[in-house]
Amino acid sequence: MAEPNPFHLAASNSPALLPLLYSNPHLASQQDAHGYSLLHAAASYNHLPLLRALVRDFGVNVNLLDEDGETALFVVETVGAARCLVEELGVDISVVNGEGVRAVQRIEEEGEGEWRAIVAFLREVEGSGAGAGAGSSDSGADIVAEGRNGSEREDGIHPPPPLPPNVSVNVGVMEQAPPEAEAGGVDEGFRRRIEELASREDFHGEEGQRALRSLVEDAVRGVGVGGESDREVKRRVE
Repeated sequence: MAEPNPFHLAASNSPALLPLLYSNPHLASQQDAHGYSLLHAAASYNHLPLLRALVRDFGVNVNLLDEDGETALFVVETVGAARCLVEELGVDISVVNGEGVRAVQRIEEEGEGEWRAIVAFLREVEGSGAGAGAGSSDSGADIVAEGRNGSEREDGIHPPPPLPPNVSVNVGVMEQAPPEAEAGGVDEGFRRRIEELASREDFHGEEGQRALRSLVEDAVRGVGVGGESDREVKRRVE
């Protein structure tokens, strides 16, 4: 007797599929000639219990790709399936297919109705920074990390080069110190530079990051910093 086709069973949400998979676990990750998998079928037909079982019970990679380089998220047709993949199973929403398109962009092309609700959900996830690579972050740390790879951000700004070795920077508004604590502390001019830089609207932009690097380099050289050090450091003449 011929073995039932698991893809047909998945499409019809047949109760015979899970017993078949428990008897033949290797079928759970099976893909056809085009890379289509049971994971893609379950997501497309909104069979959420099957979707969860494939990932949790049978260990199927939730980011399994078909021949077009697309995960199951690319073929969802309901918000429920999208939520299940993203919030419960941790699919990577930043994956791009062979055409360089992300799932949200692909779904956005479908038009009205339920598609718009799916797009709205995925955009919200991207905006929150949730998910395994859910969109880009504009934090200074991310900009520096991107600069190490020599890459260019999506907004066209080239990140500045990395900071000197063994140097880290935390920028924020400093609280006013009591008068007795200021003696021998941070130079008032240097503190003012930090506060002005932290309050700039373009801090995460190219000019702001250039100013940050200049501030760090001055700190490393001891320029604009009060107090004594182990070695004589002359302040740069402005």
